[in-house]
Amino acid sequence: MSLVSEEDQRDIRDSLAGSEDAYARLVERYEPQVFAQMWRFTRDRMVLDELVQDVFVEVYVNLRKFRGEAPLLFWIRRIATRAGYRYWKLQRRAQKRRELVNQNTGLLLRVRKDASPSEAGEALFQMLALLPPKDRLVLTMYYFEDCNTQEIAERMGWNPTLVRVRIHRACKKLRTLLSDAGYGRSHHE
Repeated sequence: MSLVSEEDQRDIRDSLAGSEDAYARLVERYEPQVFAQMWRFTRDRMVLDELVQDVFVEVYVNLRKFRGEAPLLFWIRRIATRAGYRYWKLQRRAQKRRELVNQNTGLLLRVRKDASPSEAGEALFQMLALLPPKDRLVLTMYYFEDCNTQEIAERMGWNPTLVRVRIHRACKKLRTLLSDAGYGRSHHE
């Protein structure tokens, strides 16, 4: 006895043969469950809709890999869980990047209170330019290109531990450069 319903088997087979209607039936059948699952990852309706769409795009792209060893909904839920987790990781990295930019922009703005965001950004860029190339590269990839340590390691041919150490040391060097340049923290913090 198959764990996959006859209806799902037929729609999967027809989808793989190019039937848009068959795939639309799969989406319609499982969209409420995916929507409810993705609701646990975000309450922002626009983001939620994008996440649900991302899940079904990934399902479509990987449909040939579905082996039918479990019900289709189980397989779709695994994809949805990974999509939600990726979203959380991206949010966390974006938050870290915002904190770094806000922290350093705040330091720069204490010296020039009338600096515009673009002037503050340019000042931060100039401070990054003072770092050794590997330090500047690792910070740029991590905070501005949203690369995780594994991605940086793969791109650079380094191991992930080395990447984490370089990020830590590069941040420390940047803080020292900012402090040496007179962009120290005020006593009000």
